[in-house]
Amino acid sequence: MKLYKLPPIILVLSLSACTSINVTPIGESLSFSHICIEDNPKVMVNDFVDTISDLFHDHQITSEVYSGDIPSHCEYTMKYTALQSWDMSMFLSHAELRLFRGRHKIGNAIYHLNMRGGWDFSKWNSTRKKMTPVINELLQNYI
Repeated sequence: MKLYKLPPIILVLSLSACTSINVTPIGESLSFSHICIEDNPKVMVNDFVDTISDLFHDHQITSEVYSGDIPSHCEYTMKYTALQSWDMSMFLSHAELRLFRGRHKIGNAIYHLNMRGGWDFSKWNSTRKKMTPVINELLQNYI
């Protein structure tokens, strides 16, 4: 291999996958201490809800998971979806979070790993490592 070919190869490998995070943070005037998370049984990412709950807790927000009707004490709720992809093992490749106060959406976040060849080893990072910047940005205005 000639040395002058090495940099383009490295460039191609480094650009083969990228992560996009698109967040509409909650409003500055909102302050809440508890959120109810609607269970989504279609999500197969085993640690997703526990990770999201832990990340809310890091912001001093407690959480609970519910199925069916929204419990009467739940003013703030979250709906989510998460998808896995496979490359030698399963990993989180897409997640969407939608926060509500009653029926009014107050914030949303999308995490997406765009795979173009799969040379980005960060795809195997933990769910926590992937979702921490997403939750931090979503709650950046949290009082």
